[in-house]
Amino acid sequence: MKKIVDDDRLIYKVCCLYYEDGMNQKEIGDYLGVSRSSVLRMLQNGKDRGIVTIEIHNPASFNYGELEKKLENMYGFKDVVIVEESVLDTKSEVASYIFGQAADYLYGLLREGYRVGVTMGHTLNNVLQTNKNFEKFHNLLCVPIVGGISQGASDGMDVQGNEIARKFTDKFGGKYIQFLSPAMFSDKRILDTFLQEKAVNFIFDEFKKIDVAVVGIGVPKGDDHTLIKAGYASSQELKALAAEGAVGDITLQFFDKNGCTDSFRHFNERVAAISMDVFKEIPLRIAIASSAKKAEAVKGAVKGGLINILITNVECAKKLISDV
Repeated sequence: MKKIVDDDRLIYKVCCLYYEDGMNQKEIGDYLGVSRSSVLRMLQNGKDRGIVTIEIHNPASFNYGELEKKLENMYGFKDVVIVEESVLDTKSEVASYIFGQAADYLYGLLREGYRVGVTMGHTLNNVLQTNKNFEKFHNLLCVPIVGGISQGASDGMDVQGNEIARKFTDKFGGKYIQFLSPAMFSDKRILDTFLQEKAVNFIFDEFKKIDVAVVGIGVPKGDDHTLIKAGYASSQELKALAAEGAVGDITLQFFDKNGCTDSFRHFNERVAAISMDVFKEIPLRIAIASSAKKAEAVKGAVKGGLINILITNVECAKKLISDV
């Protein structure tokens, strides 16, 4: 004889009363004249037989999608990626999510034959150090767009442009070339003379062929800037730049809230890097910014036409929206 708990019609009714009408197990048992244990077994049978299926939808994903679209419309980005986070996440966890998402995004964007420009710094180094493995491309060329020789490592890590280019090919495949120059010179005249060497200046032709640039955005605040850690500049120099109106830098070249670099020519002209005019001609210019303190720099970079794709977190995204 068929047991009551195996009756599909009754199982369906119990599931409707529980999930749709909000009755509890005791109320259903009293209503149908069966025991509470029978109600429990019928609810389980409902799941096992597919009468009841449970889906969990993350409302944050939708919200972030709306934020991404809003930022794209407000600032004219080609694309925005906002990395999910929760109130329980630590700053290091949030940063790790961003770096991992950036690596995934890059892999999805890259194509055989692309030339990829990379800058120096901890942001790109952290992206390339993520514990993610990808099928390797065969015909990528990675090009450091800022000089890659330094007197030492930053916090025990080599984050110079040449090393970032090497790590990029380790992660994604392809080959890389080197920019055999310090990133910063003490005098523009020395830089100009140095860049006349054929072993160095060939790279400026390569800059014009780049399809994708991937950069971090620095801010002239605090003592954790790569320029300071790599020994290229002092905290006093960066404070002076900030006092002159600098809000951020890309490839170690500083710009103001409108993305203009003119006021900082005295500093920028000593940087061995791609020129901002050539940089702005690169079709895809991806910036990775992982905190709200970089929102002003992101805005300046967008206004100046320096970046057109942003990978960031919710904190920075909301700051970008609220500050308009």
